[in-house]
Amino acid sequence: MVSAAQRKSKTDGWCRLLLGEVLTLQRGFDLPHRMRRTGQYRIVTSSGREGYHNVAMASGPGVVTGRYGTIGQVFYVEEDFWPLNTTLYVRDFKGNSARFCAYLLETIDFKSHSGKSGVPGVNRNDLHEIPVYVPTALNEQEAIAQALSDADALIGSLETLITKKRAIKQGVTQDLLSGRKRLPGFSEKWIESTLGDVCLEIVDGTHFTPKYVHTGFPFYSVENVTADDFTNTKFISADEHKILTRRCNPQKGDILLTRIGAIGDTKLIDWDVDASIYVSLALLKSGTRVNPRYLHAYTKSRKFRKDIEDRSLLNASPRKINMGDISKVPVPVPSQQEQEAIADILESMDHELVLLAEKLAKARQLKQGMMRELLTGRVRLV
Repeated sequence: MVSAAQRKSKTDGWCRLLLGEVLTLQRGFDLPHRMRRTGQYRIVTSSGREGYHNVAMASGPGVVTGRYGTIGQVFYVEEDFWPLNTTLYVRDFKGNSARFCAYLLETIDFKSHSGKSGVPGVNRNDLHEIPVYVPTALNEQEAIAQALSDADALIGSLETLITKKRAIKQGVTQDLLSGRKRLPGFSEKWIESTLGDVCLEIVDGTHFTPKYVHTGFPFYSVENVTADDFTNTKFISADEHKILTRRCNPQKGDILLTRIGAIGDTKLIDWDVDASIYVSLALLKSGTRVNPRYLHAYTKSRKFRKDIEDRSLLNASPRKINMGDISKVPVPVPSQQEQEAIADILESMDHELVLLAEKLAKARQLKQGMMRELLTGRVRLV
């Protein structure tokens, strides 16, 4: 329990309480799929909103978090709703702001309380015993909630814009790389070729697991390409790197292609590189017929992905595609000038998406900083 001394406010108008003194959490309600009827009330699960029902079990505004399954996410619901049995919802806000309570719950590490009572999932009684620090004035709670809600609105608008821009880019990619839509000034017929014909060399990485060292030369594998992360890599010694690069030597302008496990992900090496690769990757060295930027753009098309998957060994575990089959993947080849123009447009769209992603990351960091300041009373809004 919280002692009388702990209840004293560190700043006027704030006090330390147990979570159960601020709000009451309640287990959600069972609703099998066969019992669901189309209606106006949202069904809220541990991972968010999932369909509608014709009956509500809780009045809005409401706050819901996961009890089983997805644990840690918090959802604010304006309208009446049905909280599913995998959730905990706030049954009683005890006079506090519902939106403020939602943000307060976001600060709690629910996963650390999972299974605390000897059973899987989060127990509301355990959560009720968590000490929290809250403003007692409703207008200050609302002011904090509004500021954080504005931050969420910015994040949401950026997420929506990024989704829209990605869809537009995907459509432009399919149009330009299939030849369905031609850029102004280009009408020359495209040549149907293959990866084996347009590449000077297609080679996979070492088939042996090297001896890793703490510092040395980067060693890339499929995980680096799928995560698009070439900073957190494993390392090998200079001697082993020298041996491996005699057969497979990645250079700027080459393309890495995943061929074991994840199939068909690619990365254009657009930096000065001195690294080795594992057998899970194929290295594509484009020749004079095809611009590496265009070839990389084409590997992002649905047609390329389908052609790769059609040639993969579906029954292999993990999935893989043989080197000979990679060479047979079709590649349409426009003129060099059209390749350059297509690559320029798609790279410009990629750059815009990178800038938006950076802006989104900063907006999320800003919200986290606001939560640290506003939900501890270090910064006061009233």
